[in-house]
Amino acid sequence: MSNIRLFFPENLSTNLSLTLDKSQSHYLIKVMRINIGNNFSLFNQNGEWEARITKITKGIVEFLIIKKIRSKDNDKEIWLAFAPIKINYLNFIIQKATELGVSKFTPILTERTIVRKINENRINKIIIEATEQSNRLKVPKLEEMIKLDNFLKLNQKTNIIFGDLNTNNTKLHVKNTEPLCILIGPEGDFTEKEREKILKLKNIIPLKINENILRAETAAISMISIIAFQLLS
Repeated sequence: MSNIRLFFPENLSTNLSLTLDKSQSHYLIKVMRINIGNNFSLFNQNGEWEARITKITKGIVEFLIIKKIRSKDNDKEIWLAFAPIKINYLNFIIQKATELGVSKFTPILTERTIVRKINENRINKIIIEATEQSNRLKVPKLEEMIKLDNFLKLNQKTNIIFGDLNTNNTKLHVKNTEPLCILIGPEGDFTEKEREKILKLKNIIPLKINENILRAETAAISMISIIAFQLLS
């Protein structure tokens, strides 16, 4: 199997011949320096295929699917609901959370959310690149930004693990129910009024993961790591 992996959203099958777009063609030819006759991998949520470059015309790669090499992933559904933060830290969260197995991102607006608009195209690009790098098949979904109150209304029955510095609970008991949604607050944390609303949810699990006050990106990656490890056990 080639270590060059590209996300290809269209349907793929053995002996199918198609072309890559300009950006992916440039990546293969100019960055990875591969040529006609060389193999690479294409994947989407239905599996992964080995492909071979058959022609390069005006910088566009034409390929032939040789064989299917992987079927669908059986990933656990881990969601991340978070208040957007400054771009460099946000990019870090998105990249590492994708690598760790998050399957859906939901940006939420809270009273203390500082960054109130995000570049969805840029974030989706980071998600795809991290999916390619981490050997995953399913590309995580980025939801539209939503107000906290609306998020809570839509997730009355969702199993939410709430990163809460004020709780005394330090034990995590993950049942075999899916999905699991991690809820991380903004810089400055949730207000007390918001915290009360969150704790009224039926399936909420408040969790303290450290005695120290963590930055939003540290809290997010720490909680995802803990939960991903639990689900592997």
